[in-house]
Amino acid sequence: MSLIPVGIIGTGKYVPERVLTNQDLEQMVDTNDEWIVTRTGIRERRLAAAEQASSDLAYEASLEALSNAGIRAEELDLIIVATITPDMAFPSTACILQEKLGAKKAAAFDLSAACSGFIYGLANASNFIATGTYKYALVVGAECLSKITDYTDRNTCVLFGDGAGAVVLGAVPEGRGFRSFELGADGSGGELLKVEGGGSRCPASPESLESKRHFIYMAGSEVFKFAVRIMGSAAEEALRKAGIDKAEIDLLVPHQANIRIIQSALQKLHLSEDKAMINLDKYGNVSAASIPLALAEAVESGRVKEGDKLLLVGFGGGLTWGAAALVW
Repeated sequence: MSLIPVGIIGTGKYVPERVLTNQDLEQMVDTNDEWIVTRTGIRERRLAAAEQASSDLAYEASLEALSNAGIRAEELDLIIVATITPDMAFPSTACILQEKLGAKKAAAFDLSAACSGFIYGLANASNFIATGTYKYALVVGAECLSKITDYTDRNTCVLFGDGAGAVVLGAVPEGRGFRSFELGADGSGGELLKVEGGGSRCPASPESLESKRHFIYMAGSEVFKFAVRIMGSAAEEALRKAGIDKAEIDLLVPHQANIRIIQSALQKLHLSEDKAMINLDKYGNVSAASIPLALAEAVESGRVKEGDKLLLVGFGGGLTWGAAALVW
């Protein structure tokens, strides 16, 4: 059976209105703008309103992606929402989004691979379309990380923000679309980046709340070392599978966690910084929403042209990693 070429036919994004700047954080914890910018590259991030949940952000990004793809929600066959901040344990945020959109014939599920979740979602959805099982799929990365961030912990609160990015996948002409995926995991590093409270191992209790187990915990230096190593190697493996040389890359769209990690990946790929889409200065680390949000901005600003070779790459809690090579 010959596979159908699959690509991204529409992109969309949404960020909440509220801006939290480094200067704002200076009033909240013992930190300063220079320290944050030097070590992370982040200047500000967006925070969801009290009444907003991940599905609300996903909905806005999805409407834009559907509009840009020129299809109606009713035509969708599949919705995958990559998130670590679902509206609730169940039903899935994807099912909530399906109802909001009116995508009545779409199968829907959430995917949890932290900051690698969007790449994992692309790999899943593209296979359904490549085999002819489905025609159109919506893949969304949506996060309200502010809801699980401890704003008394200066090591983590400077990093995270809220937002959503969405893409519609469908059939594309021969020679276009996804050329390869590289997915991986190393569960032995699971303790390095986690939210322990609220699951079946550590149900919500007065003690779990008191010990702040419902907030993000991160062993920063260990995660940094992992990220520097895996971003480059995952990117290289995706390119090898795709038969694309490093020099052919027109745009790198990396997970927006830390400017030094992105610079390390660029160095390994022998790319200049102008070959990367970087927006973490405006939004911080938005986990699964990071790559689709950056991709949507790149498309919107005209940085992506037909025939361009793109490389998407990320890493996250789990530990997980993912990369995708595609021709636009």
